[in-house]
Amino acid sequence: MKHRRQASPEQWNYGKVSAGSRAFDIANHILLGLLCLLMVYPLWYVLCSSLSDPSLLMRHKGILLFPLDFSFAGYEKVLNYKKLWNSYLVTFFVVIAGTGLNMFFSILFAFVMSRRGIMWHKLITGLAVFTMYFSGGMIPTYLVVKAVGLYDSIWAMIIPGLISTYNCIILRTAFYGIPDSLEESAKIDGAGDLRVLFTICVPLIVPSIATVALFYAVGHWNAWSAALLYIRNERLMPLQMVLRALLIQGEAIEVTGGQDLQTELNNMLLKYVVIVVSTVPILCVYPFIQRFFTKGVMIGAVKG
Repeated sequence: MKHRRQASPEQWNYGKVSAGSRAFDIANHILLGLLCLLMVYPLWYVLCSSLSDPSLLMRHKGILLFPLDFSFAGYEKVLNYKKLWNSYLVTFFVVIAGTGLNMFFSILFAFVMSRRGIMWHKLITGLAVFTMYFSGGMIPTYLVVKAVGLYDSIWAMIIPGLISTYNCIILRTAFYGIPDSLEESAKIDGAGDLRVLFTICVPLIVPSIATVALFYAVGHWNAWSAALLYIRNERLMPLQMVLRALLIQGEAIEVTGGQDLQTELNNMLLKYVVIVVSTVPILCVYPFIQRFFTKGVMIGAVKG
């Protein structure tokens, strides 16, 4: 006689979804869809506006779903700006070199903060956290940068902000989640601290490293205040400063009171084009890191 296998409680409830749960799921999907539209539409509006005829765009009212009289006139003017391509090279160097140095030193410092048995552990952590709330100020920082010979150097946009305490805390929390037994067994086999760090610990916290690297890269890409304070050589100006100068140059006639309608239209178009030119390259990085982002941030949120 064959025995009938008893169904588990999960199998009993399979396919039995209450009307309240279905209504909640539908409402949840609708709400999230609306939120996505609210976030995506401004980006789409800017893109369509940058590809539109400025005179038609000025007269247009309401929602814009497609470019008005498709035109690349704004992009031609911006991309033909001589200083733009050199500023791209400067920005790419700052992003790549800066993010690499940021990650190297942040990983080292976070690893030190995660070792509870190290001498002066609490003092080091306390001093690091202190810098999150109090800084030296703009003028003392400027004097230090000038005194150490970084003024009017590309490294002035990298070295003064080499380590972010917030990012180090995220990495330190990720290091806390690694079992001590892994480090102990590696040291029994003769591994030193640096070997333990780079061959065992770092591969285990890749999501957190990718998340922090994204924070640093976006910060370098959008940075302009350091260049404004420390850079005078036009060949060392990053992208954000050059685009800012382009907008100021386009609005110069308005300041002098001699602006005509065509200049006003061109200035309006330039603003949209500049937003696209400065945003699209860094947006292309997100799809490659997005799968690490949530996990990397949550690691720092659920552990003390």
